[in-house]
Amino acid sequence: MSENPVIFEFERDFAGSLRCIPMIARQKLDIVGIKMTLRQWSRLTREERGVLVDGPCGTDREQAAYRMLVQDLIAARADEPVRFLPPQALEDWREGNRMPEAVSIQAQADGVPVPTPEQWAGLTPLRRFALIKLAQSKHENENFVPALKEFGILREEG
Repeated sequence: MSENPVIFEFERDFAGSLRCIPMIARQKLDIVGIKMTLRQWSRLTREERGVLVDGPCGTDREQAAYRMLVQDLIAARADEPVRFLPPQALEDWREGNRMPEAVSIQAQADGVPVPTPEQWAGLTPLRRFALIKLAQSKHENENFVPALKEFGILREEG
């Protein structure tokens, strides 16, 4: 499930230090069905955050262990309960043959070309996940165009 770089360039300034939850960890949290707040994340040690970024989460066994680890960390570090996502809340990123409408709406809103079906299919699942999250986020969508450029969908102008 892991890919290099684990932290994308567009998120390096805010996630590279692990002050914010990087896309790779957000994807794993979605896979195991846990909504971790930034407040909960900030209560974890740097080492614990690193484990959540680097930890395996591909097989059923790894996902069960990851879910338990997250629950244990939230219980130990945060004074708020674990919040669970609805089952299969966001699996669109697994679909290379079908781009979610949110991505095309965000591209149009930003005045850039919508990724072609071939471009969408050529992205790794983590890159598709990142674009979907960025398109759906109210406060992070300024990173949508930089992500498209980083992923080779938009060419740099100039």
